[in-house]
Amino acid sequence: MKTLLHILLVLHLLGWAIVLGGVLVSMRPPKLPKGVLHGILTALVTGVLMVGIAESSDTIDDPDMAKITVKLLVALVVTALVIVGVRKPAKVTTGLLGAIAGLTALNVAIAVLWR
Repeated sequence: MKTLLHILLVLHLLGWAIVLGGVLVSMRPPKLPKGVLHGILTALVTGVLMVGIAESSDTIDDPDMAKITVKLLVALVVTALVIVGVRKPAKVTTGLLGAIAGLTALNVAIAVLWR
């Protein structure tokens, strides 16, 4: 189970990296690459799977549900912003891209700093 959890963690981190990298490289002119949608969906799905595996395993410590809830809420907001940007490219501004990048950085900070 731990190996599967670690594989999902790598995919989760790669998903967030795709989101952050895709947004940062497309600030000028402001556009949202379609890969960002795939990245956020990868991060979201693998995060949910990791929590499920950790909860169901006896050998892995149970995750902090308050932390997971905050991270999930941030991830859902990022997902909504990305979906709006992909469906309505005219609404993509540097502010929207900055919000996505900032919330992505916030989610990473919560993961690392919340102990």
